[in-house]
Amino acid sequence: MRQVYLDHQSATPVLPEAEEAMRPFLAERFGNPSSLHQHGVQAREALATGRAQMAALIHAESNEEIIFTADGTESANLAIKGAAWASQRRGNHIVLSQTEHPAVIHSVEFLEKHGFTCTRVRVDHQGFIDPADVRAALTDKTILIAAHLVNHDIGTIEPITEIGEIAGKEGIAFYVDAEAGAGWLPIDVRALGANLLSFSPHRFHGPRGVGVLYRNRGARLTSLLHGGDQENGWRAGIENVPAIVGAGVAAEIALRDGPQWSAHCLQLQQQLWHGLKASIPCLQLNGPEPGPKRIATNLNISTEFIEGESQVLLCDMHGIAVAGAASCVSKSLKISHVLSAIGVPHGLAQGTIILSPGKDNSREDMDYVIEVMTKIVEKLREMSPTWDEFKKGLTDSVISPKSSR
Repeated sequence: MRQVYLDHQSATPVLPEAEEAMRPFLAERFGNPSSLHQHGVQAREALATGRAQMAALIHAESNEEIIFTADGTESANLAIKGAAWASQRRGNHIVLSQTEHPAVIHSVEFLEKHGFTCTRVRVDHQGFIDPADVRAALTDKTILIAAHLVNHDIGTIEPITEIGEIAGKEGIAFYVDAEAGAGWLPIDVRALGANLLSFSPHRFHGPRGVGVLYRNRGARLTSLLHGGDQENGWRAGIENVPAIVGAGVAAEIALRDGPQWSAHCLQLQQQLWHGLKASIPCLQLNGPEPGPKRIATNLNISTEFIEGESQVLLCDMHGIAVAGAASCVSKSLKISHVLSAIGVPHGLAQGTIILSPGKDNSREDMDYVIEVMTKIVEKLREMSPTWDEFKKGLTDSVISPKSSR
């Protein structure tokens, strides 16, 4: 049976070059980077190299603008809470979109319980944030604007540069969640106008266990973890040196090869979408069409008259790994807040899956997925009472209603 992994948005295999670079730091080069002896020196030098590689990936002005954390969630928490608390004497208002990652949303909800206020900007039916709405949401108490580079759920690439210009003109801190885009899209933090920006190397073939937070020299920040003076005092706790070493190598390769990865995945994404759309009736793409406004590693589709969870399980039985929802909410039965925000009806949202192609997938893989998924949908619909009612004309389709046919 063919094995096809289409969940690269959740996790990617570690590059062989990154794995090889990590190996010595799991064995003979095990020193603590805070130690003064030669083992500590080796570890500090490795951290410095990794910091430089991360800075190069996002075109940071200085290596010292890179803070290492445990993962993207910690980076988001540090950026949101740290920036808010550092500026609370100036104001207490935060602006973000309805469709931010749960790490951002829940950090803001936590702050709202501690005296901060928030305006959540609406998005359109494809998930785009309107910079004019961000500007309109600002008050004289606004201290932070938060927006994602790429939506984690539907792949929308946001107008971050325009939002950054607004933040810069108003003198408001601007945080960008680049979790779903780093390594796949070119990032220049200065061109974006970002004061803070976070991402995780495991999204672009680095190891898990390390996150990155960019902080430019002028950004106010209060640390959340207290202990030692690691990461220049911004994040206490011993650094995960092996993971940082591997992540640095992955960042270096992504900077070089990322455009080729994305171009390849775009071809697969287009093949997959057009093939599925031609084979499966009542199928809806959520977010922009494949192209310049959608990241190539995300295809979020809703299939009417069946549930997404059943599709995921049957796909797995045929060797195809897909996601039933964004990885941050896939263990719950809640409907994605992103799908709700763009107006996807509750019943249709339940039939949603995410297919995320990667650089190692092939066109033959996509042909197999199209063939298998078509059969899976047919099988599930045979057991669906609503599909039977639809065929008898007793109920209508939300995606393709009779009035539009």
